[in-house]
Amino acid sequence: MPRATLIFMQELTQSPTDPDFVQDPYPFYDRARAAGPLFRWADYGMACASSHQAVSLILRDRRMGRQAPVGRAPDIPQHLAAFYACEAHSMLELEPPAHTRLRKLVLHAFTSRRIDALAPGIEDLCHRLIDGFPRGPFDLIDSYAKLVPVIVIARLMGLPESRVDELLAWSNAMVGMYQAGRSRTKEDAAEMATQAFCDFLAVYIAEKRRNPADDLISELIAAEEQGDRLSTDELVSTCILLLNAGHEATVHGLGNAVKTLLEHDHREIDAACVDELLRIDPPLHMFTRWVYEDLEIFGQRFARGDRIGCLLGAANRDPAVYPDPDRFDPGRGGPAHLAFGAGIHFCVGAPLARLEMRIALSSLMRHCPDLALAETPRYADLYHFHGLERLMVRAF
Repeated sequence: MPRATLIFMQELTQSPTDPDFVQDPYPFYDRARAAGPLFRWADYGMACASSHQAVSLILRDRRMGRQAPVGRAPDIPQHLAAFYACEAHSMLELEPPAHTRLRKLVLHAFTSRRIDALAPGIEDLCHRLIDGFPRGPFDLIDSYAKLVPVIVIARLMGLPESRVDELLAWSNAMVGMYQAGRSRTKEDAAEMATQAFCDFLAVYIAEKRRNPADDLISELIAAEEQGDRLSTDELVSTCILLLNAGHEATVHGLGNAVKTLLEHDHREIDAACVDELLRIDPPLHMFTRWVYEDLEIFGQRFARGDRIGCLLGAANRDPAVYPDPDRFDPGRGGPAHLAFGAGIHFCVGAPLARLEMRIALSSLMRHCPDLALAETPRYADLYHFHGLERLMVRAF
């Protein structure tokens, strides 16, 4: 059978740290989609998918994945040894069969029953934080959006709330490794945070082994699949993944959501509204894939070891899927957005994130009916993440 005719792949240039792009990446995404389902992002030196169809296909295609092919993984510098040792056991960076094994064990502990049982505590937490809001202008990110997810995930895992400031600092430092404009200073901070985080969790895991409790760490220790269990290194990496992913993206998701709600004077929150908020301004905008075999997709050929970027933020505003995609429509419905990814790496914490956002947003709008912006919000230079520097509001 003759091979399909290859299509010219357009190259586009756009610095991910450019101030205009940081504040509004969506015009560039429109240009990218106009270039076809795939384009070459010159600043990254790799092909990227921008349409909903292309991103969805690549995320689900098992000929591509998160783990670097044998012989193609970058060399690990000594000053990042601890960070990459932790990453080596993270199910986010693994493929089957290792990924399948880890995900099954985690899902044994991270059940819908356990997540649903958090709802009353989340609501009480939100009310307590709202009661502490000051009378004048204040930053809702620091006073609410950062605190809700980190306290919830600490409670879920059985970690002391008195340590949430350290958890926040370690998480922020480690996530800096995934941001554009990474520097040696950020790398050193991530390495130190990883070492401290691992040491901290090792102590609590040892304690939970001796004295199990009704918490996620104890459940992860007890989780078993056909006689198999998580090793200590896997437990530490899994806890760090759940803490980092369960906090960082939800902070940005909450901040972006409140900004959107206030700009549109919308106060009614339900599950459909939460999904529309995640669609229109998601907290994570790029997720990459390694190519595992020579292949051809959307008229382009790729070789084993190539990388492809999946632009979740662009896919979520594809007009071929979402009519009038730049319009906030809380009753929109339609195809599933890709804010949580797709395929085998679909976010394991998506149900928790949705629950947190629904309760946190509905509590905020119900108890602060006069909530209003105190200044124009600005996004932070965080790409591949997309979230606000701060969100100055008045609640009373």
